[in-house]
Amino acid sequence: MACLLIRDVRNNEGVRFDMLVEDGRIARAAAVIDADDGWLVEDGAGALALPGFVEGHTHLDKTHWGMRWYRNAVAPSLPDRIENERRWRATSGHDAGAQSLALARAFLAAGTTRLRTHVDIDTDAGLRHLHGVLATRDTLRERMEMQIVAFPQSGVLKRPGTDTLLADALRAGADLLGGIDPCAIDGDAVQALDLLFGLAERHGVGLDIHLHERSTMGAYSLDLILQRTAALGMQGKVAISHAFCLGDIDVGARDALLARMSELRVAVVTTAPASVAVPSVAACRAAGVTVIGGNDGIRDTWTPYGSPDMLERAMLIGMRNDFRRDDDLEIALDCVTHSAARGCGFANYGLLRGNRADLVLVDAQTPAHAVVARPVRKLVVSAGRIVARNGALV
Repeated sequence: MACLLIRDVRNNEGVRFDMLVEDGRIARAAAVIDADDGWLVEDGAGALALPGFVEGHTHLDKTHWGMRWYRNAVAPSLPDRIENERRWRATSGHDAGAQSLALARAFLAAGTTRLRTHVDIDTDAGLRHLHGVLATRDTLRERMEMQIVAFPQSGVLKRPGTDTLLADALRAGADLLGGIDPCAIDGDAVQALDLLFGLAERHGVGLDIHLHERSTMGAYSLDLILQRTAALGMQGKVAISHAFCLGDIDVGARDALLARMSELRVAVVTTAPASVAVPSVAACRAAGVTVIGGNDGIRDTWTPYGSPDMLERAMLIGMRNDFRRDDDLEIALDCVTHSAARGCGFANYGLLRGNRADLVLVDAQTPAHAVVARPVRKLVVSAGRIVARNGALV
């Protein structure tokens, strides 16, 4: 791989510099770097340099990205949405491989270089969706680092045999184990969580559990998750996606749970939806809990909304948390950059010497301006390769 010299870019403080990329990593940054023969040279023209974005929670296998418009007429409950999706997938010919690749490529064009996706594993589809997303990961392996969560969308107890399929998924290449609402979906939180944590322990993987349960029910499930995290020594290997209960229980109970989460290094994943109470990003960070930002589903049977633009998601996180100050908007950006990378366990991240060279150039005055304006990505570099210009893949 030829050396890549990117001239005249700005850091968060407005300092202009040149950056040298060698063998896919950041080799040097200095006010001026003289180019050698054979180097590729790009003129940053004073653009703001940001680290490659991190999508911490999406569902690549579900998306209709690029397909004909899906007319959503589904009832509002979670079981209704699950069954509606199952029926549609069975009759539509939906191809998780083709669709996941289309959306992953759109993420890459918008500057996302690391991504965690949940993939449905159930007794109807088996591992079909997983095989499609594994193919997408393989296709993009030199341009995007992708983590796959084996996700039991219908729960682990309601459909006998799901636990066996989850184990098969982990052996087939899934990186983490998912879960969902142990009380509301599975109906037996103790049994469901014992099964999930047992699987995770046997396979040596982390957990990322969807927890939509509200109020005291959600707090009860979260308490059980934290108990098992401590008992099995899984500190730093568990994330709670959504965690809506942290947004609607009383402050004292919330802070007690957050203190335990911080001690156990359990991360919170937020998509900052407008329709429900959400965990306070400020409260999580004050307690020392890592916050990961993500989109959730994007244009699927669940929702017509969503975009593969992580600057847009950072803006929505900021809006949902009433972030107005520039330093607060930088926190929103952190949820889809450094904090997300840390929470997901993506190594060698950030614009420092020796790290993997993942960066995005935008015409913005400051990071806060980038979040609000969401400018076209002038240049996207992933693992030292130029992968997109002006919002389009190259």
